[in-house]
Amino acid sequence: MTRYTEIPVLKNSGSSLPKVDFNQLEFGKYMSDHMLVARYADGRWQDAEIVPFGPIPMMPTILALHYGQSVFEGMKAFRMKDGKISIFRIRKHYERLQRTLHRMCMPDIPFELFEEGLKQLVKTDAQWVPDQEGSSLYIRPLVFATEERFGVKISDEYLLIIMSGPVPPFYPRPLRVKVEDRYSRAAKGGTGAAKCAGNYGGAFYASKLAKEEGFDQVLWTDLSPELRIEESGTMNVFFLIGGRLITPPLSETILEGVTRDSILEICKMEGIPVEERSITAGEITEAHASGTLTEAFGAGTAAVTAPICSIGIRGRIIDLPAYSESSLCNRLQKIMNAMKKGEQPDVFSWNTIVS
Repeated sequence: MTRYTEIPVLKNSGSSLPKVDFNQLEFGKYMSDHMLVARYADGRWQDAEIVPFGPIPMMPTILALHYGQSVFEGMKAFRMKDGKISIFRIRKHYERLQRTLHRMCMPDIPFELFEEGLKQLVKTDAQWVPDQEGSSLYIRPLVFATEERFGVKISDEYLLIIMSGPVPPFYPRPLRVKVEDRYSRAAKGGTGAAKCAGNYGGAFYASKLAKEEGFDQVLWTDLSPELRIEESGTMNVFFLIGGRLITPPLSETILEGVTRDSILEICKMEGIPVEERSITAGEITEAHASGTLTEAFGAGTAAVTAPICSIGIRGRIIDLPAYSESSLCNRLQKIMNAMKKGEQPDVFSWNTIVS
């Protein structure tokens, strides 16, 4: 059995850290000094190592570029109040990655490789974990097909790369979203529940059109006459109606968000009533008219929670009550962040501590 507790590290001879202003971060702009790389060939993962972040050689014929076998995860590490580092919910992210790999006919990754690779990479680049309020180290595991040949086939060779970089809050202000009534993100029987690259490329056009209309994101629907809400562009979505928090149920067209699951667990702990059920554009409109829709927000790894200030539904704009410190969205985010940073007991054992 292969052991991954001592993954070799080739140190970067010239750190980019001095070039980073941690008080002026941009999401995705800065990359940490190192990345983990492992190769899959001959039926097994091998040659795992941590190397300086940089270009990777590849041929134009690798199958990922032609036939879309490319998947990824989005995770975060946090600077704790005692100076240690916590990586949030490794097991949950691993389980989702495994489901995605299975759906895309790609090989399983041993949990030990995933967990130890993350821990050793974060430890190697520990100085890159910011301590500014709201900032974190974003971690991107990526797996793609590398077999070099023409012809439609399932690849026999793959590359795993785990990279990271410091990031600020993803959405700095409340969002304006549009209920999508023409374009679909995912179809039943498709890959909507998988975190594969093609899902994002296929969603760009509708998001681009929405931004041209003045919106920040779309709310994807099932395109039924009722327009059942599914998720937002980078997040799952929640609505607070009549004091009950409502979120669409998981399905084969919705990505199972780790932050979504975390919010549901925290709501149980806090005694906040939650309903996982279908919700339509019509119900949102009616709840707004009756004054029972008091809040809406997105939830995802990049955003954590992101308040929604207005919703466009078939040409009509619904403005929600102003977001405040007392908003449920803010309350849930504070509880989650406090657990991540060791300011509140980690009652769910979500953190993996890197000293």
